[in-house]
Amino acid sequence: MVFDNRLKAREKAQSFAKESLTKNDPTSWFEQVYTAAAGNPDHIPWADLKVNPSFVTWVERENLSGEGKRALVVGCGLGDDAEAIAALGFETTAFDISETAIGWCRRRYPDSPVQYLVADALALPDEWKHQFDFVFEAYTLQTLPVEIRPTVVSNLVQTLGTNGKLLLIARGRDPEDDPGSLPWPLMKSELDEFVRAGLTQVSFEDFWDQEDPPKRRFRVLFVAK
Repeated sequence: MVFDNRLKAREKAQSFAKESLTKNDPTSWFEQVYTAAAGNPDHIPWADLKVNPSFVTWVERENLSGEGKRALVVGCGLGDDAEAIAALGFETTAFDISETAIGWCRRRYPDSPVQYLVADALALPDEWKHQFDFVFEAYTLQTLPVEIRPTVVSNLVQTLGTNGKLLLIARGRDPEDDPGSLPWPLMKSELDEFVRAGLTQVSFEDFWDQEDPPKRRFRVLFVAK
């Protein structure tokens, strides 16, 4: 039943996205998805109500600690990743373009230390520039058209302070693979946008996750100079 709901939710999200793109408005459909869900997370195709497992394994391996540091969570959805990052000791800010999603986060975690805010990755607040030690981006770029991804990358890079780190987790593909129909997996060459924006790539992992069926993922760590 949950699988059927998720399949229908994905089809509806794809319909919303297609309509937004025809109007040259590539981001308004996120709010439509959350509004249409009417409080039911099963109607949001990416809402698993748990921390991203590819992030969990990375954190355990790297022994990540956030004491005395600030973190930014991109496209936070319903807040599971943001809460996990705050639990590591980071002073955490999490944003989403959907006002409904942010309200949902605040209701789920009424006593959370996370600052949940509505913001657009295409036009981030100026006061966030060079303010964060760690930025986490999972599954947001892959939901955006290729032509606007460089702007989002540049904006995210600018939020990092000196020696700040950015961790990206996304679906991956080779150039000859089907580009998909939301999400649109990233090619390895697209990661060069982060380098052009001023970061150094520290590690790159290309792996298949544990989903059923498994999905190909890229997990990439960058550091600011």
